[in-house]
Amino acid sequence: MAHFAELNANNVVLRVVVVDNKDTSDASGVEKEHIGAAHLEKILGGTWKQTSYNGKIRKNYAGIGYTYRSDIDAFVPPKPFPSWILNANAQWEAPVAMPTDG
Repeated sequence: MAHFAELNANNVVLRVVVVDNKDTSDASGVEKEHIGAAHLEKILGGTWKQTSYNGKIRKNYAGIGYTYRSDIDAFVPPKPFPSWILNANAQWEAPVAMPTDG
């Protein structure tokens, strides 16, 4: 089973759906994102990007309210605080590290 996120015009995730592998695979049985996205566009409309629980596709599993960033090809969770910084793994970090002394 493959997972796809529907995006609005601002690339914010509206929902995540599960798609049968047969609806994402070519004639040779190889899974292709564009096939799954086209299948969903045909039956549900909208714009779709594949996501993955294991993070191998687009760094994070997409959730409602996450934003797809094409510049880093990642789903980014909502920013928790204005001062937080996005790291290389598309996760937000506090600007000051947690103390380690106790």
